[in-house]
Amino acid sequence: MKNKPIIGIVSKHYAKYKDSRTDTFVGDELKQAVFDNGGVAIGILPTEDKIKYSGDHWHDDLSKVEKENLISQIKLCDGIILQGGIETDNYESIVSKYCYDNDIPILGICAGQNNIVRALGGTTCKIPNPEKHNKSFYDYAHNITINKDSKFFSIVNTESMPVNSIHQRTINECPLLEKVGFCENGYPDVVESKDKKFYIGVRFHPESLYKKNEYHNRIFEYFINCCKK
Repeated sequence: MKNKPIIGIVSKHYAKYKDSRTDTFVGDELKQAVFDNGGVAIGILPTEDKIKYSGDHWHDDLSKVEKENLISQIKLCDGIILQGGIETDNYESIVSKYCYDNDIPILGICAGQNNIVRALGGTTCKIPNPEKHNKSFYDYAHNITINKDSKFFSIVNTESMPVNSIHQRTINECPLLEKVGFCENGYPDVVESKDKKFYIGVRFHPESLYKKNEYHNRIFEYFINCCKK
């Protein structure tokens, strides 16, 4: 156990039923990808009791105690993963900003990519052709092309790789991050910071493909190895 990095997966906060109880969840595929690549997965839970869906217009409105409780969870971890999902809660961008400021390795997946971008003042927008990109977790939708001078290229070691696609938004502006991987429509499927150990967001879902595609598994393998250092 001492040699295994602790990876905190930021739980999604949502209302299962209208005007009823709220729940948090961690996707099974994502936690399994962590375990299968030598990490130990734990959940990072929201510390306030209400959902605060925010999108691009997030702000740090946690109380002192709520913020301390959130940071205490992050400090248990060697790295953080932000999940995909339809909605985004305020605390997901708060976690992303804290990881950037403290150089904690973080991987943002789909909506998680949105949140690492939003944390640094970026914005997202709806795509005009969702029928091409809101397809399937388990089938390849298209290839992406990857800049050879990027950190992400050094991870997957290929200029082109097939990806799945299940989204309706894309990155608009992303200050402090570079767009380094693109789908056939020119949308940024990969963004990264060259100044941090690992601050990368991907639009696709590697947790659904890592068992059958080595490029997708390399993302988790490299991320978890980075968290060991």
